Amino acid sequence: MGIILTLIVGGIIGWLAGVILGKDIPGGVIGNIIAGMLGSWLGGQFFSFGPVMADIAIFPALIGSILLIMIVSFILKQTR
Repeated sequence: MGIILTLIVGGIIGWLAGVILGKDIPGGVIGNIIAGMLGSWLGGQFFSFGPVMADIAIFPALIGSILLIMIVSFILKQTR
Protein backbone atom coordinates (compact mmCIF):
# COMPACT_ATOMS: atom_id res chain seq x y z
CA MET A 1 0.00 0.00 0.00
CA GLY A 2 2.92 2.35 0.71
CA ILE A 3 4.34 2.18 -2.81
CA ILE A 4 0.92 2.86 -4.34
CA LEU A 5 0.45 5.94 -2.15
CA THR A 6 3.96 7.12 -3.04
CA LEU A 7 3.19 6.74 -6.77
CA ILE A 8 -0.09 8.63 -6.36
CA VAL A 9 1.57 11.50 -4.48
CA GLY A 10 4.42 11.57 -7.02
CA GLY A 11 1.89 11.72 -9.87
CA ILE A 12 -0.04 14.56 -8.25
CA ILE A 13 3.16 16.53 -7.62
CA GLY A 14 4.30 16.01 -11.23
CA TRP A 15 0.89 17.06 -12.54
CA LEU A 16 0.83 20.14 -10.31
CA ALA A 17 4.31 21.15 -11.48
CA GLY A 18 3.13 20.83 -15.09
CA VAL A 19 0.08 22.98 -14.35
CA ILE A 20 2.20 25.65 -12.65
CA LEU A 21 4.56 25.83 -15.61
CA GLY A 22 1.82 25.48 -18.20
CA LYS A 23 3.73 22.71 -19.98
CA ASP A 24 2.78 19.18 -20.86
CA ILE A 25 4.98 16.49 -19.43
CA PRO A 26 6.00 13.94 -22.06
CA GLY A 27 4.44 10.56 -21.29
CA GLY A 28 1.14 11.70 -19.79
CA VAL A 29 0.32 10.06 -16.45
CA ILE A 30 3.51 7.99 -16.45
CA GLY A 31 5.49 11.17 -17.16
CA ASN A 32 3.75 12.88 -14.23
CA ILE A 33 4.69 10.05 -11.89
CA ILE A 34 8.28 10.00 -13.10
CA ALA A 35 8.61 13.79 -12.84
CA GLY A 36 7.09 13.72 -9.36
CA MET A 37 9.34 10.92 -8.13
CA LEU A 38 12.54 12.33 -9.67
CA GLY A 39 11.53 15.80 -8.54
CA SER A 40 11.03 14.60 -4.98
CA TRP A 41 14.48 13.04 -5.02
CA LEU A 42 16.04 16.16 -6.57
CA GLY A 43 14.25 18.52 -4.19
CA GLY A 44 15.08 16.34 -1.21
CA GLN A 45 18.78 16.59 -2.02
CA PHE A 46 18.73 20.37 -1.64
CA PHE A 47 15.81 21.20 0.65
CA SER A 48 14.25 19.69 3.75
CA PHE A 49 11.12 21.54 4.88
CA GLY A 50 7.35 21.48 4.76
CA PRO A 51 4.70 18.83 5.17
CA VAL A 52 5.43 15.20 4.34
CA MET A 53 3.01 12.79 2.66
CA ALA A 54 3.94 9.20 1.80
CA ASP A 55 7.59 9.89 2.70
CA ILE A 56 7.69 12.78 0.20
CA ALA A 57 8.27 16.33 1.43
CA ILE A 58 5.69 18.22 -0.62
CA PHE A 59 7.36 21.62 -1.20
CA PRO A 60 10.86 20.34 -2.01
CA ALA A 61 9.32 17.73 -4.33
CA LEU A 62 7.30 20.41 -6.09
CA ILE A 63 10.37 22.63 -6.50
CA GLY A 64 12.40 19.68 -7.78
CA SER A 65 9.65 18.67 -10.21
CA ILE A 66 9.37 22.21 -11.57
CA LEU A 67 13.13 22.32 -12.11
CA LEU A 68 13.07 18.90 -13.77
CA ILE A 69 10.25 19.88 -16.13
CA MET A 70 12.05 23.11 -17.03
CA ILE A 71 15.23 21.18 -17.84
CA VAL A 72 13.42 18.50 -19.87
CA SER A 73 11.42 21.14 -21.77
CA PHE A 74 14.61 23.06 -22.58
CA ILE A 75 16.37 19.92 -23.81
CA LEU A 76 13.38 18.86 -25.93
CA LYS A 77 13.12 22.34 -27.43
CA GLN A 78 16.81 22.32 -28.36
CA THR A 79 16.59 18.91 -30.05
CA ARG A 80 13.64 19.91 -32.26
